[in-house]
Amino acid sequence: MYAPPVFHRPVPSTGRRRTGVLAAVAGLVVSLLAFVPSAPASAAPTLLSQGKTVTASSQENYGTPATSAVDGDNGTRWSSAASDPQWIEVDLGSAASVSQIALRWETAYAKSYKIEFSTNNSTWSTAYSTTTGPGGNETLNVSGTARYVRLTGTARATQYGYSLWEFQVFGTTGGGGGPQIPGGGDLGPNVLVFDPSTPNIQAKVDEIFKKQESAQFGTGRYALMFKPGTYNNLNAQIGFYTSIAGLGLKPDDTTFNGDVTVDAGWFNGNATQNFWRSAENLALNPVSGTDRWAVSQAAPFRRMHVKGGLNLAPNGYGWASGGYIADSKIDGQVGPYSQQQWYTRDSSVGSWGNGVWNMTFSGVEGAPAQSFPEPPYTTLANTPVSREKPFLYLDGNDYKVFVPAKRTNARGVSWNGTPQGESIPLSQFYVVKPGASAETINAAVQQGLHLLFTPGVYHVNQTINIDRANTVVLGLGLATIIPDNGVTAIKVGDVDGVKLAGLLVDAGPQNSQVLVQVGPDGASADHSANPTTVQDVFVRVGGAGAGKATTAMVINNDDTIVDHTWLWRADHGDGVGWETNRSDYGLQVNGDDVLATGLFVEHFNKYDVRWSGERGKTIFFQNEKAYDAPNQAAVQNGGTKGYAAYKVDDSVTTHEGWGLGSYCYFNVDPTIRQDHGFEAPVKPGVRFHDLLVVSLGGQGQYEHVINNTGSPTSGTSTVPSNMVSFP
Repeated sequence: MYAPPVFHRPVPSTGRRRTGVLAAVAGLVVSLLAFVPSAPASAAPTLLSQGKTVTASSQENYGTPATSAVDGDNGTRWSSAASDPQWIEVDLGSAASVSQIALRWETAYAKSYKIEFSTNNSTWSTAYSTTTGPGGNETLNVSGTARYVRLTGTARATQYGYSLWEFQVFGTTGGGGGPQIPGGGDLGPNVLVFDPSTPNIQAKVDEIFKKQESAQFGTGRYALMFKPGTYNNLNAQIGFYTSIAGLGLKPDDTTFNGDVTVDAGWFNGNATQNFWRSAENLALNPVSGTDRWAVSQAAPFRRMHVKGGLNLAPNGYGWASGGYIADSKIDGQVGPYSQQQWYTRDSSVGSWGNGVWNMTFSGVEGAPAQSFPEPPYTTLANTPVSREKPFLYLDGNDYKVFVPAKRTNARGVSWNGTPQGESIPLSQFYVVKPGASAETINAAVQQGLHLLFTPGVYHVNQTINIDRANTVVLGLGLATIIPDNGVTAIKVGDVDGVKLAGLLVDAGPQNSQVLVQVGPDGASADHSANPTTVQDVFVRVGGAGAGKATTAMVINNDDTIVDHTWLWRADHGDGVGWETNRSDYGLQVNGDDVLATGLFVEHFNKYDVRWSGERGKTIFFQNEKAYDAPNQAAVQNGGTKGYAAYKVDDSVTTHEGWGLGSYCYFNVDPTIRQDHGFEAPVKPGVRFHDLLVVSLGGQGQYEHVINNTGSPTSGTSTVPSNMVSFP
């Protein structure tokens, strides 16, 4: 469908981003080259690079990933795009004394290249350079200490890209025993893996559902994983904190002649609390011709192929408040029925049935035409930038994590034809299991491992720091992280390409200033070629017990993609009250060029979303103001009645949003009034499309939609006040 993207790593700069970051690769002074003569040694150096984490500026196609250059197989290779410069970099996991580099070039070799060392992936020294590379097999004697070793090709010997069978780094490590924390291993007791010959699959799936059907704030966490093949007469009902997924590279590799079902019998036919569950990477032939997926927030439906219709409402058509579909193909009709709102991204549908308040589509083949507010369809032909969520799959008998490639102006599913992206062996992941400490998790990241959180609840007493570029942090079965002592649960550095996915972060009893922070304060690097993605990362304050946090999530890094998040200050459950689970702010965006696709933020004491960065974009926003405000004074914002659900700072000159809704239900004091749901500066570059505010049953009212514009809500009829455009 598209050519693989070419990622160019920017050179670190002390100035603000986007001020010229690529330094020219010019003639290198011979005196800087670190040659050492070949000399007899008492022991041969150790091969340090095989199987380690490796990244590259680009790859020619799916079959030539960077991992092939460090797999020890002379029949597989990495090859780059056909342009200069290009680089490949291996992370040894810990600092080592490097003494030799072996290059096994394919016909397409580098005539001019350099090899650099770094201990921190930021400051680099040149260990070797040539402008007369011979190709073939090269053995280079070098000397230096490095954790990161990078080869940068600056002139190709052929018209093709650079191509290496093997990129080998030899030397010795200070510890003498390699990495202290092993990668890979089993997936733990809460991951159930099935194949078509597994006996009693239905009974085992039913057993998990019985435990999880109504366990809204329980501690059980499960992932149901199905190996490639065909499964007959199966109805997998999915309860709380349960994920179901196929283990093929593509959805059609794992086919159910049956259903994956979410209904609301446990809640008397009301699906508005069907949270925290997921379905991914399966093909379904529904028994009745239509599958039922009646969910509300935090219940993604990703990379699915439904060979029939999809019903998004519960049996009896009770209320539902979802939801999210991405990278999926539904051959028949999607029937929302009673769904209040929905966002669908980069997918294909046979048709779409109806809409209640806010149905938003971007990059969806078969989506209804733009028609807001009657019917309430907001339709964008493409999604500006997207990268699908990483997922676990089986390559033969080996577990790997597939990291899909970034797409620009995406439309339709990513898995037609050969999926584009990178496969990372499970051996390059620390498989995190309940009981693991934050100290061990951080050591694994520093060692060069990615993180795979198995289903469970993880209490941490220090921040999990993800400060290594391209690190994948993937949770299975709604793996849940709780900071016990007021620390930030997860922080990402100002680095390229981190992938956070599939995690629930639960506030602890001691107030955290921030629960999830992407980028340090003042982050300034340009990540446009290789952004951080935050996908299916949910944050909860209260509900499962006492919890407090000043701000749920902060985005400081430029170019971050926030793809489906639900930030929720609880309105029900345990530990709930205006001050009991105090949390003033949901999402604070400071970075520039941040894109949010599928943004759900609810019930915070002040601003639910505050956007301070430039050139931000949001496609679909769903919000409810805090139900439990005790009176008008408690939400008074200076001379303004209430805090906006979505505020763009006055200093911002460029911002755009599509399909944004805010609802109020002030059941403690129904006389409370909000001046507006949205607040933004009136400037030519600040634009909104298809806005609405709703008073749910007349429990409080909005005076306007945005600023002092838009009709007020009134009465108890629960009819939205809509605006097609602003200004």
